[in-house]
Amino acid sequence: MIAAPFPVSDPGGSPLPIAPGGQRVRSDLVAAMDVGGTSIKAGLVAADGTVVREARRPTGAEGGVPAVIDRILGFAADLVAGEQVKAIGIGVPGIVDSAAGIARYAANLGWRDVPIVQLLTERVGLPVVLGHDVRLGALAEARVGAGVGAASMYFIAIGTGIAGGQVTGGAVDNGATGQAGEVGHLVVRPGGRLCNCGNHGCLETVSSASRIGQSYSLLRGTDASSTSAREVAELMQAGDPIAIQVWDDAIAALADALAAVTVLTDPGRIVLGGGLSLAGELLTDPLAEALASRMTFRSPPPIAVTQLGDRAGLAGAAILAWDHLRHQPSTLGESMSAVAAGEGGTADD
Repeated sequence: MIAAPFPVSDPGGSPLPIAPGGQRVRSDLVAAMDVGGTSIKAGLVAADGTVVREARRPTGAEGGVPAVIDRILGFAADLVAGEQVKAIGIGVPGIVDSAAGIARYAANLGWRDVPIVQLLTERVGLPVVLGHDVRLGALAEARVGAGVGAASMYFIAIGTGIAGGQVTGGAVDNGATGQAGEVGHLVVRPGGRLCNCGNHGCLETVSSASRIGQSYSLLRGTDASSTSAREVAELMQAGDPIAIQVWDDAIAALADALAAVTVLTDPGRIVLGGGLSLAGELLTDPLAEALASRMTFRSPPPIAVTQLGDRAGLAGAAILAWDHLRHQPSTLGESMSAVAAGEGGTADD
């Protein structure tokens, strides 16, 4: 069994509706892993979505790329030991080539061209499928979260950085090179502040949680890391004029970016995730109003907040693994390939 720093579910398991229908069969499990810059979330998930076991370990990025890879492989081996696991789904940040099974690049982990699927398969001897962490969160929200009922959905995660993902008909659009959804690097303020990507005026430089706090601190003349986005929100509610300015700027930039997304992709719903989504109506109400003001020939899509929270990526990784076992497309590319081949995989295949 897994050496869990802290179990999240009780011995009977907790419900997380990953797949529709079916009886709970403890022997039929997939392992799901969500690799972040600071922690790796992992779980064993049954076909009915029951989380049999869930745990978390530090990523250990400070130890270098080989150490991070060793942690992932070791965690996976511990996770499946003694269990009848059928497949592993894993989500990682950065640029991800899902078809090739390669993590191309991740700045916060420091890696390039890591054949994570091959390495995991060799270590645990199971089928492994790879996805982008935020787009897997989008997949989960569309299938079992805040996007249920919408024919298409755009998920945007706003935290230290900003990324997103489009889901249509229950399938994620990864794009031609696995880089779709990087809305955080859409330039919304040309000539603006320097972004970590090297460009200027990206959405991340104005509306990410980290930059909201930084902007407030800089305008107050204090240490750039001394204020959090949560504190800015509280100060804004208390009437602090600088906090109001920073918050309004962040909302305006988000609305500009989401207006572009809306015109280009026509999502049926926009779902907000990441740490900033915890602001709730302080974020959604002014954002919905600002987005509506930017729409001229059409109405804006409704805006909702994540239902899965920080488990969205883990849920998406489990969905990816179960889809693989059922030969059910999780991405638009797979869906189009199935159509071209005359396939029609279902949950009963």
